[in-house]
Amino acid sequence: MQAGKTLKSAVAFMLGAAMLVTGAACGTSDADDASSQSGAKSGEMTGYDVSGVKKDDAIAKLVPDYVTKDGKLTIGMDTSYAPAEFLASDGKTPVGFDVDIAKALAGVFGLEADPETANFDSIIPSVGSKYDIGISSFTVTKERLEAVDFVSHFDAGSAWAVKKGNPQKVDTSNLCGKKVAVQTATMQETAANKMAKQCKADGKPTLDVISSKLQTDVTTNVATGKADVFYADSPVAGYAIAQTNGELEMLGKAEGIAPEGIVVKKGDKQMDEALQKALQKLIDDGTYMKILKYWGVEDGAIDKPEINTPGTDE
Repeated sequence: MQAGKTLKSAVAFMLGAAMLVTGAACGTSDADDASSQSGAKSGEMTGYDVSGVKKDDAIAKLVPDYVTKDGKLTIGMDTSYAPAEFLASDGKTPVGFDVDIAKALAGVFGLEADPETANFDSIIPSVGSKYDIGISSFTVTKERLEAVDFVSHFDAGSAWAVKKGNPQKVDTSNLCGKKVAVQTATMQETAANKMAKQCKADGKPTLDVISSKLQTDVTTNVATGKADVFYADSPVAGYAIAQTNGELEMLGKAEGIAPEGIVVKKGDKQMDEALQKALQKLIDDGTYMKILKYWGVEDGAIDKPEINTPGTDE
């Protein structure tokens, strides 16, 4: 009991604090850009510097008054999902590639970015009221498109992670009888619940879905043996695994590549267009790719943001 408690505390510390440090592969490929970033110098990834992004008056005019009235772009995000969005070492400042993209978009609009931490499952219902937009590794799904609009900004797949050496002999083609850790309200939770129902329908051993509000808890569940495997967005899984100092490893390859998007109030065509044009501007001038390279996730880059691109069935 004591050994398990000690391990859990160590892993929690490792994921909560060591998650903030960077490896050599996470810098940008442009030496001048990399050397100008404080994160690259200090060893802590503080974010790509987007202070040089200038307001585009034509695009800024598209932004609705309810967004611009306070001079801020308020963004809802679940800051437990490194490297997309997580908290810096001060425990309160959001950092990550989604955060940097949000800040750059705010710059194009001539607004101050105001990223606010929220539970993942509370963001979509609050967009248009509490938050102007939501950016939190949201996979575009058909179900979500019924509630909100999306402007695609990144491509990601899903990935499985297990303890080093896969001691529980997890086979993702047959997870019946296993314990699967997922983050609450993600598409991976939906997929895991479907698998669990199928195991039951087939009369096979129970697939136990362990759902947690925070991705750090999802990772810790596998590291401590509470779960046999976790399922998450591929960049998140890769980053989480890197922070466990060899405790975990990827199982197989990323699967189901799908678009992730910025959440917009349903039917707000004005904001949809403003975000699409602002993101395209950042893609065209190279800012977008520099942000992704800084965080080592350039494989998920897109060339053209789309409004309400067809979602997955999950």
